[in-house]
Amino acid sequence: MTADDTTQHSTKGSYVHEGEAFERDMTYIPTRITRDGRDGYEVEAHRYRLIAARACPWANRTLIVRRLLGLEEAISVGMPGPTHDARSWTFDLDEGGKDPVLGIERLQEAYFQRFPDYERGITVPAIVDTRDGKVVTNDFDQITRDFSSEWTEFHRDGAPNLWPAEHAEEMEALLHFILHRVNNGVYKCGFAGTQEAYEEAYDELWDALDVLDERLSARRYLMGRSITEADVRLFVTLVRFDPVYHGHFKANRQTIRSMENLSGYLADLFQTPGFGDTVDFQQIKDHYYIVQEDVNPTQIVPKGPTMEWLLEPHGRDRFETNTWGDGGTAPLPPLESETVAQENTPLEITHR
Repeated sequence: MTADDTTQHSTKGSYVHEGEAFERDMTYIPTRITRDGRDGYEVEAHRYRLIAARACPWANRTLIVRRLLGLEEAISVGMPGPTHDARSWTFDLDEGGKDPVLGIERLQEAYFQRFPDYERGITVPAIVDTRDGKVVTNDFDQITRDFSSEWTEFHRDGAPNLWPAEHAEEMEALLHFILHRVNNGVYKCGFAGTQEAYEEAYDELWDALDVLDERLSARRYLMGRSITEADVRLFVTLVRFDPVYHGHFKANRQTIRSMENLSGYLADLFQTPGFGDTVDFQQIKDHYYIVQEDVNPTQIVPKGPTMEWLLEPHGRDRFETNTWGDGGTAPLPPLESETVAQENTPLEITHR
């Protein structure tokens, strides 16, 4: 990455607003892809393309759920590079700098194709209709819910139930807690525009992590014996914590590695097919440290930390376990085209 590259991708002034606490714009395109097509978009194999940057935690969750459910053949994926400028995520990792299916250089082209005057952020994940090149939705919360509930016809044999009905009420409350206190909590620390806002966010984040650490002292996964989407949503923040949020966002009371239960829990999930093998640590660091110039003006990307500890024995199998639920099985290895570069992960990843 040259000096010219880092200048080109700068988004200085986009993240931290002096004198203000960080508030995420949670208004997304509400269109859904459903079996009955009630919003004009019916579930159909090979029609839609998921755009999901490996660097982004909100997009990472869609990659994990798509993989766990076996939707890779039904829903193709395009992966923007880790860095972008103020306009849009770009397909700079693809040959010619264009997505090979959509034929576009910038994700904003798909947004503007449907909404010419779209004024909100050009975010990932997003789903694009390959028939007309128009964005369908960027509602990260609903996308994975619908992968589970609306795309069942295309689930693989042995796909886990990530939304068990018996845990529905408790799980929704937990997801709300994780979203506001952890997933977005790290950003409230990193993008705080005042000392007071930072300290308040810091305390809320660590209070929440302590609660989750205690919860995981008596169960293998957040909802008990089996993996659910709650684990997916917490994992994507935890796996970025030590290499990014601890230093870059000043969430530095301690590392996840040093926590009594969250450390083993994270290592356990990282070693689970469909989780760790979707994580590209170099892309993650490049994104945060280069793009977020408000937080890191030098745009220097740290070499560390080493993440090999995620491969160590975790001891979580001491708990009662039914990892994939009744009738569930582990997903297949990733497609060759979707395999993380070996130099960017401590895992030895084999592909199909």
